[in-house]
Amino acid sequence: MINYIYQLVNPQFISVKYEDTDIDDSVLVRPRYMSICRADQRYYLGQRDLKAMSEKLPMALIHECCGEVLSDPTGTFAQGDRVVMIPNIPSVEQDGIYENYRSGSHFLSSGYDGFMREFVTMPPDRLVSVKGIPEQTAAICELLSVAVHAVSRLDKAAHQYRNTIGIWGDGSMAFVVACALKAKMPKTKIVVVGKNSRKLSRFSFVSETYLTYNIPQNLMFDHAFECVGGEGCYDAINDIIRHIKPQGTVGLLGVSENFVSIDTRQVLEKGITLIGNSRSGREEFLEAAKMMSSQKICRRLGSIIYVDEPVKSIEDIHRAFATDLNTPFKTVFEWRL
Repeated sequence: MINYIYQLVNPQFISVKYEDTDIDDSVLVRPRYMSICRADQRYYLGQRDLKAMSEKLPMALIHECCGEVLSDPTGTFAQGDRVVMIPNIPSVEQDGIYENYRSGSHFLSSGYDGFMREFVTMPPDRLVSVKGIPEQTAAICELLSVAVHAVSRLDKAAHQYRNTIGIWGDGSMAFVVACALKAKMPKTKIVVVGKNSRKLSRFSFVSETYLTYNIPQNLMFDHAFECVGGEGCYDAINDIIRHIKPQGTVGLLGVSENFVSIDTRQVLEKGITLIGNSRSGREEFLEAAKMMSSQKICRRLGSIIYVDEPVKSIEDIHRAFATDLNTPFKTVFEWRL
């Protein structure tokens, strides 16, 4: 069966690859709604270093996607079922190691073709039903699953005091971490620190929000999440170190292309635990889909989604990526290629 794969060959240059795909016993899925991640933008704009770009390209972008089942020889799904696809393809199971950190695992849209294809074939365990969830919202299930993963890891590692948890960042990752935290720890006071007052206004469901230059000196947190990334990592992590209580746990989620200096003296003196979080697996996707089935959480997530015009051509792909640069949170579009 000939598949059309829309690959990024060079920054801002997309070409169609024609591939004879063997369906075998896999589930055949038609991508329907896609969401653009900051990682997709870094590849599209050529903002990764040359070595990384040369190793990763060519590849199809997008790892946040909701699709429609066309056929399933395994009988797990029915034709027409709406599903989200798990981009992490795990290697051999290792006790105590999450599937997204195992050696040999690979991730679609990071050196392997993502979901910008005419159709996708996947084993049934890489699909999760999102029945009853709006497709535009289901498209960001992967993002919420990463937040679920980070909150779960902090919950397992942190001490028992959970009175106040801080979140540094005012973008999409900070928002979904706040959503997951609110759902999993409803009694905890959540405080969000960011730089953009208009974006912070979207966090109406948390206890308090502060601009980075206006954090009260006496405000202290039991634990915290860093969701800033980029050049802002430096200030965010060191702000957290200053405002966290002894033996606090910090979940790191922001990606930086450069090394970040950290006040290790204070990390040692306070006994702070730093946890790196990246990607997610089936368990987190199932929990994220369950969260999305709540109308309150679904509406909350919908408030950060901008639905762009459908993508019907390669020119439309370029348009969607350009639009995303001016979207405060998530850009989602219908895939009609």
